[in-house]
Amino acid sequence: MTVLDIYAQPEALPASDAARIGRLLGLSDDALDDVGLADRVSRGLKPTSAAALGHVIGMPQVVGKLIPEATLRRARTSRKPLSREMSERLYEVGRVVDVVSRIYHGDTSAIARFLNSPHPLLGGRTPLTMAQSSSAGADAVINLVRRADAGFAV
Repeated sequence: MTVLDIYAQPEALPASDAARIGRLLGLSDDALDDVGLADRVSRGLKPTSAAALGHVIGMPQVVGKLIPEATLRRARTSRKPLSREMSERLYEVGRVVDVVSRIYHGDTSAIARFLNSPHPLLGGRTPLTMAQSSSAGADAVINLVRRADAGFAV
């Protein structure tokens, strides 16, 4: 069973947003809470979190878009965590992937299609581009998805 398989079974989802996002980032603690996740992001996530997020959504190229390959390679070689900035980028995209995954019930092709399709309500940008731009960009995508899920025309 993959991480996205759990989205197809709502009863199997970890209860907290932090635990779900942590799982998407390759963190194994299902009891992870908001404070614990915030601490991990501020200390810097491991380079494996980038690979985990790319793998989970079936888009390994996401890593190159979110984190420059050279930066990721340096972090792996030095066995140091990613910078706070890079960790926050992963976290913001993880938040968006969590919401989108719940809406699409873990359907990786639908998730990838949504994340990579320009949307008029995002100024013609893709949700992935918007999510990685800033926390406000991630919020814009999350709000768009929630409006659509609530039945509002988007």
